[in-house]
Amino acid sequence: MAVKILRLLLLPCLFFAKSAWAVPEIQHWQTDNGARVYFLPAMDLPMLDINIVFDAGSARDAGKAGLALLTNGMLSEGAAGKDAQFLAEQFENVGANFGNGALKDMAMLTLRSLTEERYLNPALKNLKNILTNPDFPETAFNRELGRMKISLKARRQSPSSVASEAFVKNLYGDHPYASPTGGTEKSLNTMRLADLKAYYKKYYVAKNAVVAIVGKVTRQQAEQISKDLFSGLAAGERVQPLPEVKPLTESKTIRIDFPSRQSHILMGQPGVKRGDKDYFTLYVANHPFGGSGFASRLMDEVREKRGLAYSIHSYFSPMRQLGPFQLGLQTRNDQAQQALDLVNAELKKYVVEGPKAEELNASLKNITGGFPLRVDSNKKLVGYLAMIGFYDLPLNYMNEFVGKIKSVNIEMIKDALKRRVQPDKMLTVIVGAQTGSDTTKTH
Repeated sequence: MAVKILRLLLLPCLFFAKSAWAVPEIQHWQTDNGARVYFLPAMDLPMLDINIVFDAGSARDAGKAGLALLTNGMLSEGAAGKDAQFLAEQFENVGANFGNGALKDMAMLTLRSLTEERYLNPALKNLKNILTNPDFPETAFNRELGRMKISLKARRQSPSSVASEAFVKNLYGDHPYASPTGGTEKSLNTMRLADLKAYYKKYYVAKNAVVAIVGKVTRQQAEQISKDLFSGLAAGERVQPLPEVKPLTESKTIRIDFPSRQSHILMGQPGVKRGDKDYFTLYVANHPFGGSGFASRLMDEVREKRGLAYSIHSYFSPMRQLGPFQLGLQTRNDQAQQALDLVNAELKKYVVEGPKAEELNASLKNITGGFPLRVDSNKKLVGYLAMIGFYDLPLNYMNEFVGKIKSVNIEMIKDALKRRVQPDKMLTVIVGAQTGSDTTKTH
């Protein structure tokens, strides 16, 4: 029976008829203690997906880098007097899938379960214990802290990780987004179990939570599920907004010496945030430039025509405050400067000229044609619901997506790029074997 359950859980939970992709109206309410709930009924398969998201990501580390990730990870290491193995087995016995994690903005817990009561009720009970009654056992804390220290050492051996952390650190400076999600040597060596308990008490409260529910349950059942899950959690308060991200005022290059055959290059600056008025325009603008894989201009100019890199990308990563606009590639150490000069030239040209008509048309078809595949399962939908709730986006966000994309034209793109992308104020991080430079830093 367990095998059959697991196989069923792996099946896609199709939400729409094949002939249409419009999303039904999202239902929204609050629990008695203030948790915000977003719900979509999906009656095709007897399954339920729940995402619980807290404003408790690494941006809330407050000088103790790694605290958000470690706190979230410890929730399932012991709860209601039961150890991690018992909690995992409780999910496994009913074929449920549990997950958790932390990013810059948010920390989350997820559950996927069959909706038959004999499977769903034990899964929900187990989830509630993890959510509302974590034990934070000291043995598990020491073990997980040790794993984070090992992971930190491993990241130092990876040029891509070194580049990424240096990029974020220098891009955000003293902003909370600069805090490394996985921690630093100093923060991990000074981390105490009391720090995790205090963090949980402050941030894992109902008013700081968003709950997304998609599955074969009625509105009444969804209300009862959300009420039961949060009944043992303090109401608390919604956290204060993060400070605004400051734009870069000048160009800066960081060179980090690393014994690798290839240089890992990241370029960028603060980009957009969720709900930004320019989001859809910049999303479309990036697609033909460096966001469409082998069809992108950067791939054509840097790889196909000159063979300077195997892969190259660019993207806007929206967050609560300005997330990064980033370009990245890997190339041989001896041609790093040539590749970098070419990318800079292409960026400056694109900001002025924008895409060609054929590039834009191809991108519009690609984005709008692929959108139904991004919302074709309960798992994908619950992720969208959590995003909509967490970032306070309009409830019709998914239904409006295609229309907003189609409305973007070349003049809108050129205007947005001119205002939002400054090629002469870019942060550049180069990690690889250096040939010597005044800007070189030894790793």
